Amino acid sequence: MSVSITIRSASAADIEALADLFHAMFVHYWDPGSPSRAEAEGEGLEVADVADAASHGDVVMILLPDERQAEVWNAEIRDGIAPGNLLMFAHGFTIHFGEIEPPPGVDIGMVAPKGPGHLVRRQFVEGRGVPCLMAVHHDATGGAHDLVLAYASGIGGGRAGIIETTFKDECETDLFGEQSVLCGGATELVRAGYETLVEAGYDPRLAYFEVLHELKLIVDLMYEQGIQGMRHSISNTAEYGDMTRGKRVIGEETRAAMRKILADIQSGDFAREWIAENRAGGESFQRMREEAADHQIEKVGSELREMMAWIERER
Repeated sequence: MSVSITIRSASAADIEALADLFHAMFVHYWDPGSPSRAEAEGEGLEVADVADAASHGDVVMILLPDERQAEVWNAEIRDGIAPGNLLMFAHGFTIHFGEIEPPPGVDIGMVAPKGPGHLVRRQFVEGRGVPCLMAVHHDATGGAHDLVLAYASGIGGGRAGIIETTFKDECETDLFGEQSVLCGGATELVRAGYETLVEAGYDPRLAYFEVLHELKLIVDLMYEQGIQGMRHSISNTAEYGDMTRGKRVIGEETRAAMRKILADIQSGDFAREWIAENRAGGESFQRMREEAADHQIEKVGSELREMMAWIERER
């Protein structure tokens, strides 16, 4: 069994974890300047260009950014995929929204670790694992399920837990979580809190500590113990304020906005917007990045983090 993986450097964990499990492995780094390319070669893996890797692999795993997968699929991967091959992804976006349409004789599967690549690798090396989602979108050969499950187990998922789902459910819940809570919701909540304190005349450094720096403490507690476990660990004053004021911040208007965000994801409106943005060159996306980087909280935070040597050591 040969496995071909087309990735960026951030996905090297999959390669390292699988290298001992399959007969041969061909790796392509989409970013030719990736420092992990030399690392992969040093581990004895064969690094090939995309087309060669795709044509050699019985299992082809695509770990490119969502917005680049269709382009690379059409230009370099599609012609190398043969009937009976297993085409795999770590996120359901391009299959669920029809950006990639493999031929009918090809198996289609997904393994989505619920953690970043460096954590997947560290847990694997330490004899543990990160929970994974798995899905089979198309089983032309009748053997896709077992192979996808083997891949998930191979990167350590079997040591922690593997949950079977669908491309649709993984994709839509993942996008919703990113947009409304984990990224979009959290960053806007932090900035709104910061701006409220600064506009009221408080020291920007105090505002940064109260609404951003200490967020890690709360998130870590919820991550380890759940919401009630977190409440058990904070002061009674903080817990009472949580339960009596939280719903004022996250009220019906916010919940309605969340439902609209989910509806836009389910209808494909968000996917079409994101695809169109990239095809247009991503100018609006880049402008938003620049505007966000210019926010006062970024400047204040950068200065304060320079005082915290342990943060650099923990990266």
